[in-house]
Amino acid sequence: MSLFDVAFYILAIITVGSAIIVVSARSIIYSAFSLLFTFFGVAGLYVLLNADFIAVTQILIYVGGILVLIIFGVMLTTKVFDVPIRTETLHVGPAIVITGAIMGTLVGVILKTKWFDVMNVQWDATTKKIGEKLMTDFLLPFEVASVVLLVALLGAVIIARKEKS
Repeated sequence: MSLFDVAFYILAIITVGSAIIVVSARSIIYSAFSLLFTFFGVAGLYVLLNADFIAVTQILIYVGGILVLIIFGVMLTTKVFDVPIRTETLHVGPAIVITGAIMGTLVGVILKTKWFDVMNVQWDATTKKIGEKLMTDFLLPFEVASVVLLVALLGAVIIARKEKS
């Protein structure tokens, strides 16, 4: 077993274990902090897949922005530490069917895929190439996406500030 394999298994265990804690913890604080480890584990897996730009984006956006906002929102909300998370309905049957279908599909894809040896792939920085593509070939879609995100942000602000009449 190579060092790459060991790193992959450690990151996979961290990611899956913390994801299980996210969905099963009774305290929302524990869930929020476990989400932090899940995001870092996924970023580490991206690094192992030679996707350095996506890994950095994962850390900057999800860990640096969204998760910190969630944690501050949870911690600044009063009486959140003693709130039990309970659900009145359980849909075990449909959940088992849907989960089984997804698991079957994933196992089928894993078995049918012709995997290549990652160790023989030439490691190359992708950030410069992505930046060049965004500023040359994909400039118009990039600008359209920026405008759409700006409009969505303004719409969210207008909806949030709408006064009750």
